[in-house]
Amino acid sequence: MSFIGLTLALLSACSTTQEKISQAVEIRPVISPTIAEVVNKSLKRVVAIGRFSDETKRGGSFLFSGKSKLGQQASDILAARLTGSGKFILLERQDLSTIIAENSLNKVAADFIILGSVSEFGRSTVSEVGVFSRNKIQIATATVNIRLVNTKTGEIVYSEEATGESRVESSRVLGVGERAAYNTKIDDKALSAAISKLTSNIIENLMDSPWQAYIVSDFGSGFLMTGGENQGVNIGDKFSIVVRGKTIKNPQTGLQLELPGENIALVKVLKFIGQGDNALSYVEITQGIFTKKQLNDVVVREIKD
Repeated sequence: MSFIGLTLALLSACSTTQEKISQAVEIRPVISPTIAEVVNKSLKRVVAIGRFSDETKRGGSFLFSGKSKLGQQASDILAARLTGSGKFILLERQDLSTIIAENSLNKVAADFIILGSVSEFGRSTVSEVGVFSRNKIQIATATVNIRLVNTKTGEIVYSEEATGESRVESSRVLGVGERAAYNTKIDDKALSAAISKLTSNIIENLMDSPWQAYIVSDFGSGFLMTGGENQGVNIGDKFSIVVRGKTIKNPQTGLQLELPGENIALVKVLKFIGQGDNALSYVEITQGIFTKKQLNDVVVREIKD
């Protein structure tokens, strides 16, 4: 082959910028057996999620303006994943820092709060130089920490850390090819890769917790229960009325601990009142005894088969 022909062949092989997500770090979460069991029917849990904090060196720098979007992006990605699962009703709370500072978690209208932070974030560029070519690789890595907190006791029931990576490549052969500037899209993809690792475990831990609702008022010959069709409740469903157990302080942890309660009645859903997040279920007692004087002492719980 002539020198001119070889040169043309090399030029024709020039590659443009290619974006790659490391398959080792952005694997779609495997659905665990616990989650798979509730695919057909599940009662949606009400969960509060706050803006994630930025704990990276950049976020903690005195030169930093405080306008970082890393924490916001991370919480938005997680919220989208949980909403997409169809198993939760999410309450977004941007004032969680104040609530936590005041030790007033019980003011949150959810049984669990998801707190989190972006603890590490980095960018790097690697160049691979050959005889006729130059390959530039831009890499972004992100580490996300999450905590699942019980609002009634303040206990951290689950915590985990995960790291994700994303990269983009650009090549030049004999000086020909695309000269790529930094691609900011890989920042989002690195965060997304990290959160992908966490999502399945978060869902499993939330679904393992017993679904519960509350009796808010007597109504005619029955009662009104929080939660309606939007939480997966159906006409004809039956639930247990449970007198809450005594709350004591665990001397080892300093946290509040609720002792097991007592089942005192069964109720059946006959109709719904209201719509959306304000929907209520009208229930009547089918077994046992329960009066309106006990409204503040009981919770409604799912009956496990």
